[in-house]
Amino acid sequence: MIVAPQMARFTEPLKLQSGALLPEFEIAYETYGKLNAARSNAVLVCHALNASHHVAGTYANEPQNVGWWDNMVGPGKPLDTDRFFVIGNNYIGSCFGSTGPTSTNPATGKPWGADFPLVTVEDWVAAQARLADHLGIERFAAVMGGSLGAMQALQWALSYPARVRNSIVIAATPRLSAQNIAFNEVARQAIMTDPDFHGGHYYDKGVVPRRGLRIARMIGHITYLSDDAMMEKFGRVLRRVAPGFDFDIDFEIESYLRHQGDKFSTYFDANTYLRITKALDYYDPAALFGGDLSKAFARAQADFLVVSFTSDWRFSSARSREIVRALLDNRRVVSYLEIDAPQGHDAFLMDDPRYFGALRAYFGNIAL
Repeated sequence: MIVAPQMARFTEPLKLQSGALLPEFEIAYETYGKLNAARSNAVLVCHALNASHHVAGTYANEPQNVGWWDNMVGPGKPLDTDRFFVIGNNYIGSCFGSTGPTSTNPATGKPWGADFPLVTVEDWVAAQARLADHLGIERFAAVMGGSLGAMQALQWALSYPARVRNSIVIAATPRLSAQNIAFNEVARQAIMTDPDFHGGHYYDKGVVPRRGLRIARMIGHITYLSDDAMMEKFGRVLRRVAPGFDFDIDFEIESYLRHQGDKFSTYFDANTYLRITKALDYYDPAALFGGDLSKAFARAQADFLVVSFTSDWRFSSARSREIVRALLDNRRVVSYLEIDAPQGHDAFLMDDPRYFGALRAYFGNIAL
């Protein structure tokens, strides 16, 4: 499936949850399949922390650049583009095309850098609603996402209850635990204390805080995998014939983490990383309801599919069950699938026949 990125520009200011105003913005997006005459078959796919609008397929001039959820989305796949019109979007504040810290600030003619406002999950959903209007879509057949993308799928059902028929929430949590916030803060400190960070204005200096980004990514990868998955994939295998008795790489897991960190630091923006992790920290739909998640979900109208994975210790199945209970308290139609999978948080990206079979069946039962 050959695809091409597109860009939508919005000149009406966007009022952010912080009180700041984004004077204008662009959203990078891709579409797969065709919108039917009734405009009833649109599905919005929301991405997690380091992904983008490139959900599926490849580019004509980059055949090796495969979409991050290509195993899920496409002709004959669980989210079948022969039946659905699928939209992948890149949220504002990112570094993959949509307006973010690397974009030009119209007030200065220079990159926003550290001056780009903090954004929230609610802000992303509000911007996505503008994109839906731009594409002539009044109501989505479904909004879908995993991890941070799942938070957006949840928020769509709360911010625009009449505009989404199904919310598909995978490997999610309704709010971060203190431990999760702590991991994010360590990652942010690694970036902000890098000598090349320069208070977020490193563009002007012609440098990148690579050391901080490397460490942030290494911390992230540890939380995305389960202990069992790490042991199965790497164990205590040595890279050298014997321990080197120095601080160079001894174990395969060290090599893997350093490789992932090095790669990440070449393409991801540090200011974006800071903002996305803060958006994760801030998300809490129950905050305005005294911490009562059931009250927060009272305005939801969509049907829900909630999926969790037993080895996901970052966003555990217990957190997904909190979402399910709150929805049932409001007599919403909810399907819940808890899959015994070894991969940890990243299981939502893997090929698992039970997982894919459930998604295929769920989408197959959506009337258009």
